[in-house]
Amino acid sequence: MASHKNLSLLPAIIVSSLGYFVDLYDLLLFSVVRTTSLADLGVGQDNILNVGLNLLNWMLIGMMSGGIVWGVLGDKKGRLSVLFGSIFIYSVANFLNGYVISVDQYRILRFISGFGLAGELGAGVTLISELMKPQKRGYGIMLVTAVGMFGAAFAAYIGQHYDWRFAYKLGGAMGSVLLFLRISVKESSVFKNAMAKEVTRGNFLNLITRKHQAFKFAKLIILGLPIFFVIGILVTSTLEFAKEFGLQTLPATGIAVMVTYISISIGDILCTVVSQALRSRKKAVLIFLLVTLFGILFYLFYPVTSPFGYYIKCALLGIGVGYLSILVTFVAENFGTNNRATATIAAPNFIRGLLPIAISPVFLFLKPSLGLISSAAVVGIVSVIIPLITLLFLEERFGIHLDWTDSF
Repeated sequence: MASHKNLSLLPAIIVSSLGYFVDLYDLLLFSVVRTTSLADLGVGQDNILNVGLNLLNWMLIGMMSGGIVWGVLGDKKGRLSVLFGSIFIYSVANFLNGYVISVDQYRILRFISGFGLAGELGAGVTLISELMKPQKRGYGIMLVTAVGMFGAAFAAYIGQHYDWRFAYKLGGAMGSVLLFLRISVKESSVFKNAMAKEVTRGNFLNLITRKHQAFKFAKLIILGLPIFFVIGILVTSTLEFAKEFGLQTLPATGIAVMVTYISISIGDILCTVVSQALRSRKKAVLIFLLVTLFGILFYLFYPVTSPFGYYIKCALLGIGVGYLSILVTFVAENFGTNNRATATIAAPNFIRGLLPIAISPVFLFLKPSLGLISSAAVVGIVSVIIPLITLLFLEERFGIHLDWTDSF
């Protein structure tokens, strides 16, 4: 029995790890090639930032809507259906990105790509969480994260050294390879057991309208507030902050994003190790929230004189917010098998959606009166304090068995 379970686990970890590799490749690639690709499409230099942010928002909207659809599908049809469908959609969208001839086409494909990318991480985490022993499941997620780190580095290299159209086509080709590997992955026995029960499965409305479930889901999403403040405000606006810091030689946004994403993956690994050592999800997230707070203050107020010093700031920020994988695992451990995929797949995409819905509007509202650095400091500090308070009202779930269902 144990041998059979191990045979089921290894392919799941391999496909989920490579899926996260392609996931991070696509997310980072857009940031690296955004300026070059838009310039090739005829966008003026003074309008590239606005058009680029618009495309990013469309991708995030795609991820939020995809998070709901893939989550529901994962609980109704199985975790493997999500892995197959999400990989197929973002592979096709990425490949077609290499052929766009207008911003409108780019926008549509960014939305479709985001929709596809929404399912991969949550489905992989759900599947691995249900396949692994309760006390060890964090290590499975750590392997997924470790491989994903190389996806970020690979995207930065390809995006800076090759034509942007080729880079997108390569991403699509890599995703297509995963479709063949997916054949060897087996569905979790925990999900199969739940299918035999007469329970409601994959009901997103129950997740957000039933008081107990909705509060729990909202609290877990709030824990991710600092992640996309760091990525979407501080790192994405590298040139603006570097000028405000008075740097004579400006850092490259592509390198800053690359350093941040690689550091996030390193942080994910470290957070998993801490969580396993302390036998606690809450304590690990608490520690990394405090590191994030320090990183934000260090980024905004510690003077540096060179791009290298700026990249060090980005690295510290990345390590601090590198608790996303443990957070997604925490989500999986909080919901029953009949609603686990719905919550686990939707959560990271709703966390990403906090950027255009909540974080950016508040930052832009404060910026004219407080200035760039002070407004970032206010939003950054609040985005950490709220999760710290929220963490107090969540139960510890480390080592819990997952063969149970939610009742509605």
